[in-house]
Amino acid sequence: MRHLAIKYNISNCKFDALFLACMVSLLFFSITQATCAIAEESDRSVDVQHGAYLARVGNCMGCHTTKGGQPFAGGRKLSTTFGIFVTPNITSDKETGIGLWSQQDFWQALHQGKSRDGRLLYPAFPYTEYTKVTRQDANAIFAYLQSIPSVSQSNPPNDIFFPYNFKPLLAIWRIMYFREGVYKPDQSKSDAWNRGAYLVQGLGHCNACHTTRNVFGASQDDTLSGGKIMGTNWNAPSLSSYQEAGIGGWSIEEIVELLATGITKRAVASGPMATVIRQSLQYLSQDDINGMAIYLKALTEDEAGKVPGVRFSVMSGSLKRHLDFGGQLYEKHCQTCHGADGEGAPGIYPALAGNRGVLMSSPLNTIRSVLNGGYPPTTTGNPRPYGMPPFQQILHDEEVALVVSYIRNAWGNRSSLVTAVDVDRSKGGD
Repeated sequence: MRHLAIKYNISNCKFDALFLACMVSLLFFSITQATCAIAEESDRSVDVQHGAYLARVGNCMGCHTTKGGQPFAGGRKLSTTFGIFVTPNITSDKETGIGLWSQQDFWQALHQGKSRDGRLLYPAFPYTEYTKVTRQDANAIFAYLQSIPSVSQSNPPNDIFFPYNFKPLLAIWRIMYFREGVYKPDQSKSDAWNRGAYLVQGLGHCNACHTTRNVFGASQDDTLSGGKIMGTNWNAPSLSSYQEAGIGGWSIEEIVELLATGITKRAVASGPMATVIRQSLQYLSQDDINGMAIYLKALTEDEAGKVPGVRFSVMSGSLKRHLDFGGQLYEKHCQTCHGADGEGAPGIYPALAGNRGVLMSSPLNTIRSVLNGGYPPTTTGNPRPYGMPPFQQILHDEEVALVVSYIRNAWGNRSSLVTAVDVDRSKGGD
């Protein structure tokens, strides 16, 4: 009996040891699983935070939110020469948004310009630039969009004119003008330059505005050569020409200041660019905005200071009298802020003498500024910007033409005259 008891006790000890080992293993497994879950949750949190930042860089909310509407719920109408495009709902709603989409679906849209069901997307959605975005960044943006509140909102369909609504034509357009591919760093350039190029060419989609487009709406090149912004009555100046908005002669600090605040001692952002700075660029990290500045500066760095001189014929008496009328209007309505000699007030009101924006071949932006007024963007670095009131209720078209003609030909400025017809035509669009 004693032998059996000892055997029984030994068996019990073995059982207890095995039980304890199992419990320890189970506890270790539970701790490991919990740790992994916490790590995964932390990774998801980081992805969402990074995605929120990248969505700011791309200004996704700017297009996918209609005036007074819910963020990212779409419904904004984009008027173009090809028809009206209505931005879709990209919240996580499963019926009207992208709640049923996968990472692969979202990547397909950004990288290939195809919807979840394989439909070809029109390039009003700038996948021609977004294709340069990396898969990692695309996944982060998707994680963020899936995390924001779901909004049930059905938006009207696009209203695209014939024959552009004939989808086979879109397939032909893509063959001719769309080149799929993630951004490839230039190994001969610095990391900062490449980061700036990646943001400017990809998520920032600067080429969507600062480009010349052909009759089919395709970008003529990737050099940010400027052009009329589709669907608006604004011209985006060339960023690759020192005669327009090239900044090769600026310091990096000045460029960063303009991109982050919308104003420097010698430049002010207005119109659609002011909106981009307010909604997007002011939120960029110091490294990212510095990289963009380095890249943009390099576009015209070799051209700075080499702008050819222009000779003008002696001003005729009739032309001088014509401009004198504009000068009288300038003295009455503009001189208080912009100065008797067009010198402006640095950091407050832009100088008009030698202003490359004023001297652009197209007077459109200057006309619209006089008609509609405007403010630099409200930013952290410039929270209370000084603005310009609209004059369309004070001056008739002929008077606007006179004062703009004067500004473009006073204090050494020389550019084409403006007519009342030009002013009237400028009133269409946004």
